[in-house]
Amino acid sequence: MRLQKFLICILITITIRQLSAHHCPLEIGTNLAGPSDWGAEWPFVNIMKYSRQWMTFNLAWVDGGENPWDTRLLDQIPMDENGYPLELPIAVAGAETTQVIRTVWANTATLKEGNYMVLYDGEGIIDIDFDGKMISQSPGRIEFDMKYKDNILGLSIMESRAGNPVRNIRVLLPGTELTYRENPWTEEWLEKLGPFQVLRFMDWGITNDSRLQVWNDRPNVEDYTYTTRGVPYECMINICNLKQADAWVCVPHLADEEYIRKMACLFRDSLNPSLTIYVEYSNEIWNWMFNQTHYCYENGNPDTDWPERIVPFIQNTMDIWTDVFSGQTDRILRVVGVQASWQDVSNRIVFNMRPGSFDAFSPAAYFGFSEAGYDALEQLGSTATAEDVLFWAREAMLTQSCVWIKSQYTSIARKLNIPLVYYEGGQHLTPDPFGSDQPYNQALMDAQTHPDMYHLYQEWLDSLGTFVPEGQTSLFMNFSFISNKSGKYGSWGVLESQFFQHPPYHESAPKYQVLLDNHCEMESGIPPNSTVPSLFRLESVSPNPFNQCIVIQYRLMKKCIIRIQLVDITGRSIATLINTDQPPGKHRVIWNGCGNRQIPLPSGVYICRITAGAFHQNVRVVLLK
Repeated sequence: MRLQKFLICILITITIRQLSAHHCPLEIGTNLAGPSDWGAEWPFVNIMKYSRQWMTFNLAWVDGGENPWDTRLLDQIPMDENGYPLELPIAVAGAETTQVIRTVWANTATLKEGNYMVLYDGEGIIDIDFDGKMISQSPGRIEFDMKYKDNILGLSIMESRAGNPVRNIRVLLPGTELTYRENPWTEEWLEKLGPFQVLRFMDWGITNDSRLQVWNDRPNVEDYTYTTRGVPYECMINICNLKQADAWVCVPHLADEEYIRKMACLFRDSLNPSLTIYVEYSNEIWNWMFNQTHYCYENGNPDTDWPERIVPFIQNTMDIWTDVFSGQTDRILRVVGVQASWQDVSNRIVFNMRPGSFDAFSPAAYFGFSEAGYDALEQLGSTATAEDVLFWAREAMLTQSCVWIKSQYTSIARKLNIPLVYYEGGQHLTPDPFGSDQPYNQALMDAQTHPDMYHLYQEWLDSLGTFVPEGQTSLFMNFSFISNKSGKYGSWGVLESQFFQHPPYHESAPKYQVLLDNHCEMESGIPPNSTVPSLFRLESVSPNPFNQCIVIQYRLMKKCIIRIQLVDITGRSIATLINTDQPPGKHRVIWNGCGNRQIPLPSGVYICRITAGAFHQNVRVVLLK
């Protein structure tokens, strides 16, 4: 028995050392889904931030009129700086009658059912319809019950008083009215995001086809919705500081030099200096389906060939960020995006950048279908199965994707001795042509949760790992986090729901599970010098290692919801020790080494996840029997 304990202790010591080091070839980050009312990712407890842009409609039905759902007169309604109308109803020239406005959320199937709260400033009348049924209403406050029925929730401003108009609308998820100011993030989203070490904000910033040019164009925290201009940089910084994740930001392609400089200054001054900022100019500026590619071509030097013509745009952005971070350039990692499948384009971009002005280059790391695969699926039609899809996806992985990545590695990474990182990656199982209805589309969706998808991802991650030099670590940025499945447009999310999918994920979300199983390192929480407000203080976790019981002692500075959960090193939930409101003061929780059903757990390393309001910390504990 003594020898057994000794060996276990050695094993656990080795495990801890491995957890504390970059011992695996790929760190794993993720892209976040863009803000939309029809998506499945709800990071904010205030879902007003993901509402659709206002639509105008007739205050009353007009007999013999057209009475359209959207009269498209929004640009004729005076608004405040945050996008709220100054007065309603309002007469608009050419309209059938006076106009009011509405917004919707067109995917209530992905939202929690229950009692929602609407809070607002000003005077007026707000109506809730479709899947929302009014419970009570008083000035500045509405409670409604949301139950999934029509997959749409509506909110209309029917009246807004001039001089004190309706504004600052908050539509709060059930149970968050008392905590939304301290913690704007949904608990389920934050928990599932936990393992990812880097967050790419390309879609949060609505980078593709961006219209942001000057600094005043940027989204602001107080905007009524983030679906029009994007999620504010302040929110990106907040979530990275909170969960101690590195940030990957994309500079808008139209941004002038003042915008680029002020953006860099904001991240320099606000992001925890222990975190890395990956800086990229726009996104896929070689991809002709995006406006940014046409912009660079049309506004670049006409005497310079394409793709060399786009290099000055990248170079200018990198130079400005380098200047802003003068003396602390170790905080940024300047990334040049390239096209994985077209080596010549990659070479002509990277080798024309000024040496030393960038730190890494980045293709995407997708696997999809070869021409042979598409031909086979077309012949199979509606008889195609998930197994067929995965067979042909693997065929393309081996014959195309691996070949492309190897070419990028040997042609650029080895020659220039710079890191190869992946700005996006994962399955790319879409129909041909993209966005079309094909008889095999159902099989594309079925493949997403087939058990063999796990093994396909594992094979792909293992393959990417072979292009990482010994002793070094690369970065794989999953695309994307949470989204609906779609046969026409792709099933990009590794999860389909933050609210309704729970561990273990092997059956419901094999793509997510394999990323958990390849997770290199779990951070041990917020460091002592963190800028995160001191709502919570961990006083002791002892004894650690422990044999029978471990005592977690902590102090709350004010009343809040405290949640302490144990997970294993793959992220699988083991036990929830507490999940309730607690008053300020000193508290303690005891864990006896058992799971939720009081079944004793084996010796090993476990992660204690602590959430108190907006505070989040992970602590490793060792059970030694």
